Amino acid sequence: MTVENIEAFFKDLQDRICRAIEKEDGTGNFHEDQWEHHSGGGGRTRLIENGSVIEKGGVNFSSVRGEVHPRLRQQMNLNETDDFHFTATGVSIVMHPQSPKVPIIHMNVRYFELSNGTCWFGGGIDLTPHYVLEEDARFFHNELKTACDKHHPAFYPKFKIWADDYFYIPHRDETRGIGGIFFDYLKPDEPGNGQNLSKEGLFRFVKEIGESFAPIYVSLMAKHRDDVFTDQEKQWQLLRRGRYVEFNLVWDRGTKFGLETNGRTESILMSLPPQANWAYNLQPETGSAEAATLSLLKKGIDWAS
Repeated sequence: MTVENIEAFFKDLQDRICRAIEKEDGTGNFHEDQWEHHSGGGGRTRLIENGSVIEKGGVNFSSVRGEVHPRLRQQMNLNETDDFHFTATGVSIVMHPQSPKVPIIHMNVRYFELSNGTCWFGGGIDLTPHYVLEEDARFFHNELKTACDKHHPAFYPKFKIWADDYFYIPHRDETRGIGGIFFDYLKPDEPGNGQNLSKEGLFRFVKEIGESFAPIYVSLMAKHRDDVFTDQEKQWQLLRRGRYVEFNLVWDRGTKFGLETNGRTESILMSLPPQANWAYNLQPETGSAEAATLSLLKKGIDWAS
């Protein structure tokens, strides 16, 4: 299995997800922006705006190559004098819906390979409802658990905890949403990662996660697209988007690394919503749906039981 095989799958995954989102949205269409990276390779950024369900969403494919940046050498403890080159490919997705009753969703699946043969997979998928509904949270997590369990029984519990810790806003002491799964540096045949799977085995797992995105999110789009909402609920959505922005710009490693290493700014910041609000020291009314949502934005909730 070569990097070209992996790239081909990611391109096809991008195509299939875009078709599924367009079909359920009904009126929105993706527009493609092809670009080249300054160090080599490039990608296809696809954006959907002002659809019936999706206000702004992006499905990005990239395959970038070049010399390993000093910032990445430091992060990976690589020798500064060695001639390391890399290939990085993947698909990243964020969907911001029109309705506060439809959740925000994010997914990323990726593969990284060094010229010395070292390689690994990473990724994850998480859900950020503006209003947390326990039924939806359990559906989402059970779908992810089913996908993980096909490949290793330790995957879901391990990667669920990893997501709780990663998608967390320390300065607010709250999680970005209801989590999901997150994994990184999954290297083939490495017992230390707790799975000891071959490269092909890890790729099958990553494919499973990527292919789970469209059925999960299309189901949630269809379930809530016609829900009635008030202006107060719309204002709450804008405030929750503000929290999303805070996480992505202050804490998200991928965003920070991309900007620090001269990545393509438009593709990196595609994850931000079209509009977001902030209010000073807002305290939801006790017993309100907003207060109930805040009470569920914490680590360690067992949604899959």
